[in-house]
Amino acid sequence: MKHVIALDVGGTGMKAALAGADGTLLYEARRPTGRDRGPEAVVETILDFAAELRDIGRDRLGSTALAAGVAVPGIVDEATGTAVYAANLGWRDVPLRTLLSARLDGVPVALGHDVRTGGLAEGRIGAGRDADRFLFVPLGTGIAGAIGIGGRIEAGAHGSAGEIGHIIVRPGGPECGCGQRGCLEALASAAAVGRDWAAVCGDPRAGAADCAKAVESGDPRAREVWQGAVDALADGLVTGLTLLDPRMLIIGGGLAEAGDTLFAPLREAVGRRVTFQQLPSIVPAALGDAAGCLGAGLLAWDLLSTEVTA
Repeated sequence: MKHVIALDVGGTGMKAALAGADGTLLYEARRPTGRDRGPEAVVETILDFAAELRDIGRDRLGSTALAAGVAVPGIVDEATGTAVYAANLGWRDVPLRTLLSARLDGVPVALGHDVRTGGLAEGRIGAGRDADRFLFVPLGTGIAGAIGIGGRIEAGAHGSAGEIGHIIVRPGGPECGCGQRGCLEALASAAAVGRDWAAVCGDPRAGAADCAKAVESGDPRAREVWQGAVDALADGLVTGLTLLDPRMLIIGGGLAEAGDTLFAPLREAVGRRVTFQQLPSIVPAALGDAAGCLGAGLLAWDLLSTEVTA
């Protein structure tokens, strides 16, 4: 059965699949990223995982993958296939496309930014499929954005378009992994909410999901932590919509799993902040944590169709 390898590398975990030509995920697997082991070890884990998927495809589907699509965080030079920089993983200038193609016996490899790749999937088959312009913002270990315009995702001149997580919304605030202080990511990511709630409730194992549950149960301490994150997020989103004028804001990632606990106060907070701007619809992502994998598969099939056309 014809298929491609799809791999989505996150700051905490990696999601992978073998994807058919119609987008169906024929096989799925997960691995921890293990970023605490250092950037070189993370790269080796990615290569090993991809090789494992190649072997599974050959054994279970009767053929090896035709191509691979890989989504990684940080700044990505898609033209050269280089993972330029990732604050969460600590790497710089990794020639990941070349390394992966060599490990996979020369099959073509497409390298993409994790959030832009997820945005590609949300735009084609998810929440943004009917929107000509959208901003996709997943709230996970970090925060980034994908700018959807007319069926494509804008990468920018240097591969860093959409890095909304590094807009400074609280000057002098908490230190961010990028080296600045007060970035949106340091205040409103799922990791930031978990950090702040753990400090308040005294349980070092508490995370953002625990904070959301405490909010729903009426804990005033949790509500204060949650509202602080929502307000920071609203400030960042209003900056984004002022610059981009999207028709839709698509919010995904782990924090979006809180549903109306997030979306009700967020819509209210964004609405209070707009003046002349046209308020876009604010909707949850449709594909969940499968977006990156689905998008990586789309990248791989797109690469093959481009080669055939060329």
